[in-house]
Amino acid sequence: MQKKIIALAVAALASGAAFAQSANVTIYGSMDMGFSHRSDNVDSGIKSKNSIDDGLAAASRLGFRGTEDLGNGWSVLFNLETGFAADTGNLRQSNRIFGRQAHLGMTNSNVGTFLAGRLYTPHYSFISNIDPFRAGTVGMYRNVFAAGVTTGGENLFDPTRVDNAVAYVSPSFSGFNITAAYSNNAIGQENLENKSDNRVFALLPRYTNGPLDIGFSYHQIKNKNGSVFGVDEKPKITNWLIGGAYDFGALKLHAFYDQNKLTSRDNVVDGKTLKSFLLGITVPFDKHAIQASYTQGKLKEASGAKTYKAHQWALGYTYSLSKRTGFYAAISDINNKKYRAAKASVGDNSNGGEGYQTGVQFGLRHSF
Repeated sequence: MQKKIIALAVAALASGAAFAQSANVTIYGSMDMGFSHRSDNVDSGIKSKNSIDDGLAAASRLGFRGTEDLGNGWSVLFNLETGFAADTGNLRQSNRIFGRQAHLGMTNSNVGTFLAGRLYTPHYSFISNIDPFRAGTVGMYRNVFAAGVTTGGENLFDPTRVDNAVAYVSPSFSGFNITAAYSNNAIGQENLENKSDNRVFALLPRYTNGPLDIGFSYHQIKNKNGSVFGVDEKPKITNWLIGGAYDFGALKLHAFYDQNKLTSRDNVVDGKTLKSFLLGITVPFDKHAIQASYTQGKLKEASGAKTYKAHQWALGYTYSLSKRTGFYAAISDINNKKYRAAKASVGDNSNGGEGYQTGVQFGLRHSF
């Protein structure tokens, strides 16, 4: 009897070892803590604000990702990632456990990758890499998207993530690949009869080869029977973006042009169009790098009336203490011109900026 028990234990250990050889799970994350000073609020009577914040350059996170080799060139993969505020210990993304990412899929180097779950949009995956500040600190590009339409905590003029999504990423053909995605409802669970679902269609052809990275993003949100203005206007938001970066070695140039158009399929409300562009530069030397950018956003109603215009200048500095740890500093200034209702502000990955137009911050980030 004892010999049988020992034999079973050895068999169990052997099967576990075999699984470990074909499966791989990684725990990873990052923490980002810094100091922020914000001033010159759009609203009168609001003085400057100083704060110790988490996630200024990049939001703090804890993640689990893994793969298993299925044979014949196929592998299964998953990614679960939670966002948290290191300065308070609270969860981010509306207190979701895995609000940053949660997806499962399969991949084959000759066929491509198929994913399903809560995903980053192709739009954000591309534009955040084009921005010299990588969508972080008070210099981030999206500060001038403040006039966008927001629902469920997501700015639909700068779509970052979508729920209930499926996506396909093609293999790379000499640097060229295509990402296509669809979501049955971009934010939250699907509704009865799928009424009021925000359906998403997205496409990103992209070419990355050596120093060149260029792409075109198309992202459309259709609401079958709902609103973003409190009336049943059945809105449709169409975003398209063209941009790229070129690395000369001594410096890297960044640029994009982005257009968002909101229309009402039932003509209940007037449409509006937000146009924006960015010009940026990164200058690396040794362990140091300097970033600079100019970003502009303009919003027009269907009647042609201008309701929003903002300019942002930003300057940043990073110093790599090691491969996983770095220091950063940034300063930016926004001019809302005379169209102040939209309140473009110096936001970052910790908050939206609260209407402030000038920001200075520095901090430390560590990845593990």
